[in-house]
Amino acid sequence: MKKTIIAQTLFGLFSALVLIGGQVNSAVAATPALEAKALKGDSVAASVELAPDNLLAPETQASLNQWLPELLKQINQLPEVQAQIARQQQAELAIAAADRAVYNPELGLNYQNADTDTYSLGLSQTLDWGDKRGVATRLAQLEAQILLADISLERSQMLAERLLALAEQAQSNKALTFAEQQLRFTQAQLNIAEQRFAAGDLSDVELQLLKLELASNTADYAMAEQAALVADGKVIELLGVDKLKFKEFIPEIGQLVSKMSPKADLPALTSAHQQVLLAKANAIKVKADTAADPTINLGVEKEGDDNKLGIGVAIPLQVRNNYSELQSVADKGIAIAEQDYLARERVLTAKQAQFANALPRLLTRYQDWRERVEASGGKAAKSLSELWRSGDVSTSEYLQSRRQLAASYLVGLNLETAIYQSWLTWMGDSGQLLSVIDNLADKSASISSTNAVPAE
Repeated sequence: MKKTIIAQTLFGLFSALVLIGGQVNSAVAATPALEAKALKGDSVAASVELAPDNLLAPETQASLNQWLPELLKQINQLPEVQAQIARQQQAELAIAAADRAVYNPELGLNYQNADTDTYSLGLSQTLDWGDKRGVATRLAQLEAQILLADISLERSQMLAERLLALAEQAQSNKALTFAEQQLRFTQAQLNIAEQRFAAGDLSDVELQLLKLELASNTADYAMAEQAALVADGKVIELLGVDKLKFKEFIPEIGQLVSKMSPKADLPALTSAHQQVLLAKANAIKVKADTAADPTINLGVEKEGDDNKLGIGVAIPLQVRNNYSELQSVADKGIAIAEQDYLARERVLTAKQAQFANALPRLLTRYQDWRERVEASGGKAAKSLSELWRSGDVSTSEYLQSRRQLAASYLVGLNLETAIYQSWLTWMGDSGQLLSVIDNLADKSASISSTNAVPAE
């Protein structure tokens, strides 16, 4: 009979995991109450083990308007972002500077003191025959476009890094809450075990097993606490603060992945494409720089009583150097830029295929995990505790089953972390994250304004 009950219980345990804990703050706030009730036995153990299942990621779109605008505001105040804004302004000034005349006119004055005094006034102007000004403007525009593309990619990677740090902080806090609940639950069960031992209902070996389990839970809690401190430190390093109103958004990731097109243009390739255009513009610049720009001279001279007017044209002769080698160097630069673009495209295409193959499977497994947790996790944990308290399950089997439940829950946390890492890393490296986050922020802002109470 006991074997049948154990088998039925373990079948439910393998299909779900323990729903223990709440938010970290609520768990810490409840600490004195739990310690005060630790000697009440079964009721305390049941209340700890059947704590609210708030460790699961909330599936509410409305949560975005609580943290996303504040996060973007915090990121926009970072020195790195301010430096990017200054670089954009610098690029705009460079375009304005390039769109200026290349040659200024030259004014010459001359006086000769001789038997007949001579006065002369000359004005010369070199013509931009090779269109140096137009080429310089085009180069400045391309360099500005490359800069903007690089800044957009940097911003996407910056967002990905910081969102991932916040996600890992949230996961570490959930793991810390879980470890703390496990520790307090084991302490409550140990109190029950001591009462059963005093009543002769439990052997000394089983009591020692529970004490060893408590020691193991204490170590797990210490490790989880260290991991949470490391995660907090990373957030402080990247954002300057350790606490932000961050809510998990795995459901939104699933919606975005379902709408993604496998043939979408990748912003990360924009800079490489502009580099090819820049190389071609550099080849044109070589022709413009080496072009024979003529100079027109206009002179007025007075020698004694004679007035003279002179007009001249000077044209450089490219006899000793026709600059063909410089043109060949520029043409090679075009070939290099094109190959760099193809290499970058190949790498990103491979990453895109890997991402499109892996993340939907992770999301499917995650959804299965959530459904099983919500369906029968708490019931399985409650049944297991009742069987142990009634003596239908030995302490060793009970502890082994609890470890399996804990391992299953931690695997679920790792699955959530893997989803964040996969999506954020790809969206950051491909340059798509910035526009996606902006759209989410706009959507959450519209939801917030819709839900706002109108002023009287």
